[in-house]
Amino acid sequence: MKRVLIITYYWPPSAGSGVQRWLKFSKFLPEFGWQPVIFTPENPDFALQDHSLEAKVGADTEVMKFPIWEPYQLFRRIRKGEIKDTSRILEQKAPSLLDQVAVWLRGNALIPDPRRFWVKPSVEFLQRIWEDNAFEAIITTGPPHSMHLIGRNLKRKTGTPWLADFRDPWSTWEFLDTLKLTSVARNKHRKLEMSVFREADALVTISPTFAREMEQLASRKFHVLTNGFDPEDLPAGFSPAADPGEILEIVYTGVIDSIRNPFPFLQALKEVFGSSRNRVRLTFVGKVSQQLQDRIREDDWLQEHLHLTGYLNHGEVFSYYEKAHRLLLILTQTKNARGNIPGKLFEYMATGREIIGMGDPEGDAAKIIAQAGAGKVFAHEDIAGLIGYLSDLRSLPEAKKQENQGQRFHRRNLTRQLADLLQGMLNA
Repeated sequence: MKRVLIITYYWPPSAGSGVQRWLKFSKFLPEFGWQPVIFTPENPDFALQDHSLEAKVGADTEVMKFPIWEPYQLFRRIRKGEIKDTSRILEQKAPSLLDQVAVWLRGNALIPDPRRFWVKPSVEFLQRIWEDNAFEAIITTGPPHSMHLIGRNLKRKTGTPWLADFRDPWSTWEFLDTLKLTSVARNKHRKLEMSVFREADALVTISPTFAREMEQLASRKFHVLTNGFDPEDLPAGFSPAADPGEILEIVYTGVIDSIRNPFPFLQALKEVFGSSRNRVRLTFVGKVSQQLQDRIREDDWLQEHLHLTGYLNHGEVFSYYEKAHRLLLILTQTKNARGNIPGKLFEYMATGREIIGMGDPEGDAAKIIAQAGAGKVFAHEDIAGLIGYLSDLRSLPEAKKQENQGQRFHRRNLTRQLADLLQGMLNA
């Protein structure tokens, strides 16, 4: 069994698609001759936690945890703990002077990201244990892109083949545009990015669009390994179709934030069902923006027909999938939107529920949905199209079961492709 070191910031009990991606790759890698060894922070700083995911770490997966220091800890001390989730700072309509300074420092002093202080001690620690572990390959996954710098430096010191996985772009990442970067900071990002592009033995990303865009920057090939779904995540007895019932149940799972806009859908929903009292219910499962909470509070009809569950662990989400007639997918409205394929898309498809999407109809996610016959994606501004679609649902149709929506997105099949890439690095 060949040993592969996987360097990731996000690992259970962290929640989110970034965790699921490498949790599942590590689960299936032993089937293809690779023993995964996870290297992750002992005390990471992330807002959302799902302790149920810890039980899904495979018995064949070794996990090494190493302490990290992050400036968020200092920032909270200055703010006396009043902000637990630092991402909320970027959503504030009128940030304080201190918050504006914090954003500027995040963008221009902490390059590539606040986890940069973990790079040097991690490389030193891993070097000390290297000979005793006989790693035959290194994988890094970002963001945070500091993980790639650890992989780069280890490759330089050990000569071990290294694969860099980009779940989001780097220098062209839309998130950087919110951080008030100077030209000096942007150039530094590009320089670090190019060193990773140049020195990694294999480059991977999650979507065809991201691959094309980064290939132009790197002048070399990017391999596409999308996210996917593990059928074993479906609870025993999960129904392939919801009972028609008396209320049309529409469910959205995940985050609603400044780049995921639900308001066109709410406008269309109210236009179609506004004269009906109990014919529709839209449930948001997960963390939602303050803006959405305020809109619901100001509208009696929305208060009656919308339900916010707050954050739930991964297992609890399936009870909402099971009762849903349709699943709502709200894609981002940003410069990276065409390549955005959220991990939950594959989970949606695996449930057999038809998807109502909002986003770029020519984007990578929309193409996957169309090819699988799994639903329809409307442009964010296509209110008329949404109204027409929802009008057809007033008769409370049964959920359509989507058969064989893509075995190519099974996590095992995707891991087989990853194992082939790893073997290709060894054979090069």
